Amino acid sequence: MRQFGFIVATACLVGALNLAAMLVPVAGAQAQGVIKAKYGDWDMRCRTPVGATKQQCALVQKVSAENQPNLTLMAVALKTADGKSHLLRVVVPLGVLLPSGLGLKIDNTDIGRVNFVRCIVEGDVHGCVAETVLDNKLLKQLETGKVATFIIFQTPEQGVGIPLQLKGFKQGFESLP
Repeated sequence: MRQFGFIVATACLVGALNLAAMLVPVAGAQAQGVIKAKYGDWDMRCRTPVGATKQQCALVQKVSAENQPNLTLMAVALKTADGKSHLLRVVVPLGVLLPSGLGLKIDNTDIGRVNFVRCIVEGDVHGCVAETVLDNKLLKQLETGKVATFIIFQTPEQGVGIPLQLKGFKQGFESLP
C-alpha cells in the first residue's frame, strides 16, 4: 500500500497544527470549538485561539466502529491560516499498532497509509494522531466520494475499518473561512 500525502512537518503549517490540536480532543465538546454549521455528518466547528485576532474553523466528524463502539475516530479537515494548504488530521484511541500507520480507502479505492506522528494523554485528550496535507487529488477524492474508511491496526494482521460518511464534505470544506 502506498503512503498517502506527506506527514506535516513544515513551519508554515504550525498555525494550522495548533488549530487542529485545539479542535481534535477525543473527549470534551467545549474544547472542540462551537458548532457553527452542519454539512451532512460533518460539523463546522469554530474557535478563536488565545492571542488570535480572528476565528478559525475546521470540519469535524467523530465516529465509532460499527461492532466496537469503544473504538472511536475523529477526523478534522481544515484550510491553513495562509490559505495555501489543506490539512487532514485523524485521532484514534490509544492502543493502536503505531508502525502500521492509519490506512484509508475511499469507496473501493485504496488510498494508502499515513504514519502516526504522536500520541497525547493530556486531561481528557487520549489518542494517537495521524496527519497529512490534503493535496488536490486526495481533496477531490474526499469531495466526490461517498465513504472514507479509515483502517486502524491492532495487530499487523488485524485492521479494523471505521467508515466515515463524506456526504456534505465538499460543501462544508468550500464553506470554511
